[in-house]
Amino acid sequence: MSGPAAPGPEHVPPAPDHVPPALDHLTAAPDPHPAAPALGATTPAPADVPPSPPHPPGGWPGPPPDAMLSRQRLHPLSPALHGAKSLVVVIAGLSWSTLSRVGFGWFVAMVIVLALGASVLAVVSWYNTGYQIVGRELRIHEGLLWRRTRAIPLERLQAVEVVRPLLAQLTGLAELRLEVVGGGKTEAPLAFLSVAEAAVLRQRLLALAGHPAASAPAGVTQAQHAAPAGDEPSGPPGRLLHAVRNRDLLISQLLTPQAFLLPFGVAFVATQFLSEGSWSFVAVASTLTAMAGVLLQPVRRVLDDWRFQLSRDDDRLRIRNGLLETRVQTVPLHRVQTVGVTWPLLWRFKGWLRLRLEVAGYAAGELDGRNRPDRLLPVGDQPTGEAVVAEVLPGVALSSLPLSRPPTRARWVNPLSRQVLGAGLTEQVFVVRSGLLTRRLTIVPYARFQSVRVVRGPVQRLLGLATVHVDTAGGSGAAAVDRDVADAWALAAELTVRSELARRTT
Repeated sequence: MSGPAAPGPEHVPPAPDHVPPALDHLTAAPDPHPAAPALGATTPAPADVPPSPPHPPGGWPGPPPDAMLSRQRLHPLSPALHGAKSLVVVIAGLSWSTLSRVGFGWFVAMVIVLALGASVLAVVSWYNTGYQIVGRELRIHEGLLWRRTRAIPLERLQAVEVVRPLLAQLTGLAELRLEVVGGGKTEAPLAFLSVAEAAVLRQRLLALAGHPAASAPAGVTQAQHAAPAGDEPSGPPGRLLHAVRNRDLLISQLLTPQAFLLPFGVAFVATQFLSEGSWSFVAVASTLTAMAGVLLQPVRRVLDDWRFQLSRDDDRLRIRNGLLETRVQTVPLHRVQTVGVTWPLLWRFKGWLRLRLEVAGYAAGELDGRNRPDRLLPVGDQPTGEAVVAEVLPGVALSSLPLSRPPTRARWVNPLSRQVLGAGLTEQVFVVRSGLLTRRLTIVPYARFQSVRVVRGPVQRLLGLATVHVDTAGGSGAAAVDRDVADAWALAAELTVRSELARRTT
């Protein structure tokens, strides 16, 4: 048992100069970044490569003006859709008490005046909003009174999705949303574009972000590459990995605690009403509101994951889902930080599981989680989960992950869940398991590590235990809980070495 130490995280000692024997089979690839020439040395440029143009004297550096795409505006129907949203907000803001005080005629006049004002502001805002691709930057011009230009480096692009709310589906439009590293919310929500323009812009941004040579030539306009105007990006291109049956999705949400316990709650409330003989409007309204709140999450999941399709297009995942609001998400595989596997208690009777992704910096400020591209498999059986995980993390098999439990004395810290806790290493990933009623498995590739920490609380120091935390970019990471202190330090050192090797070879 180690001596007392100050509480808080303890830094991992520097990695050893040699690779431990357990890592003899891992060899580092040649350095992809060779050393630069000596200072003052000159390297002759190839004869067929023209000299690079100088950077402009002011502003952002970029290609010459003739290589820039002209500034593009959003679809002309965008003000109408934004005005419709404003009209709903205005009507909801004017309470029924206002209607009773001013009368129906004045109430309608107020709604019309406010709706016209909102529409005018929407048109002016649309006129001043646009986007432009300059080199490998996306520049967004916006602002009503104060003009603003945002420059988004496409190297930081994490995911792109095409979202179609109900009004956009009725008018043939779509909204393009970009997620970048370190973003607290969705960046550059371009609302609205035509479906074809949104699909073409998404492909071009992804090409510039990951494969510069694959982008369309600068002299070719979007119209020449666009699909027919009536086409919807419904079928994600590439190889279809799995399509969730809507029947399984409905049954899975019926097996949630909210839906399972709802009949008992209704019976209890009805019994109270019958015994007291009170069926007032307030009592009924409050009961219905409480029931709606309980059912809101399962219903939202059904609407969001309806007709879920997962496809793979080269090195990208393509996800399509949604009923009232359809989404087409594109997630580059090399941006995936962790893969989470969940076995809810009632789902285990049917052998079902849920898979989630964690992508760095994707709308961490979105509290409801609806805009996160974390849906990898809403519901599926074990073989389907095995196949999907193998596509995202080649060589990783869910059924054969080596997991070791904490020592026996850890039962004083986790008396009920000690038998469930586990951690292990494979050739590619670090794996931890947790959860008593809802089992959870977190898989983190070594190349995605940002830091490794060893934390020891007061009780852990008394028992000779420690927790090893692995942090990822903007994510929750993973934690091997309540390990023996010597094993924890050895695990942290090995994780550090494997992370360094993985970064060199990727």
